[in-house]
Amino acid sequence: MGYVFNFYDARAYDNLLQNPSNRFALSLETGLMIDLFKPEKGRTLLDIGCGTGTGLLGYLEMGLQVTGIDPSPYMLDIAAGKVKNRADLHRGFAERLPFDDNFFHYASLITTLEFVEEPKKALEEAFRVTKDRVFIGVLNRYALKSFQRRVKGVFTSTIFNHAQFFSIWELKQIIKTILGDVPLSWGTVCQFPFSSYRFVSMLERNNIIQKSPFGAFIGMVVIPVPRYKTTALPVKCRVNHSIGAVEGFVQQ
Repeated sequence: MGYVFNFYDARAYDNLLQNPSNRFALSLETGLMIDLFKPEKGRTLLDIGCGTGTGLLGYLEMGLQVTGIDPSPYMLDIAAGKVKNRADLHRGFAERLPFDDNFFHYASLITTLEFVEEPKKALEEAFRVTKDRVFIGVLNRYALKSFQRRVKGVFTSTIFNHAQFFSIWELKQIIKTILGDVPLSWGTVCQFPFSSYRFVSMLERNNIIQKSPFGAFIGMVVIPVPRYKTTALPVKCRVNHSIGAVEGFVQQ
């Protein structure tokens, strides 16, 4: 089942996003997502682990038809207050999505895999219900920020005590075991301390810098190309071995 955020976790998580530094980081993550994902207006999207709805608001601003799912009723309460009736919200788990195959054009899992019990199963479900593209956003195992979070968790209780972190290589390997060699692209942001937002923003949006494997946030887009296996079947036919005149020709 993974870790389900309680009332206090949900409030603390939502309050974290009000911090100017975290809001700046969120803007960088959103920018990376848009650059990689390239969502088209009017398409349907499932936000898996939608949390308190900040991501849902961003998707609505992009003109998408949005559905959110999260296991925490407290997270969903906060999300419902933000999106009102502009998005469909469901309570459920990433490993067991209550939707049909290829039901959505897009799906996203942003800081969701960190808190699920079976990341591979969660990705399998995301690929199952999506027909176009899946965006995966995770906290980078090899980033300095992740190291700081783990150290802080030794001395005080934080929500990141319940999180597992990933690397680009780990994500690629999990995806390959599920789908094989399918098209994917990735980038990272939050490479530098936020001493000067304007200067750092210019650096963070550089395509070369985003290819560093050490940014605090990894964004990855996967195209779950359908895979088919063909089998040769024997074809039975009756052959007429009789020799005679061919209709339409005059016998000599």
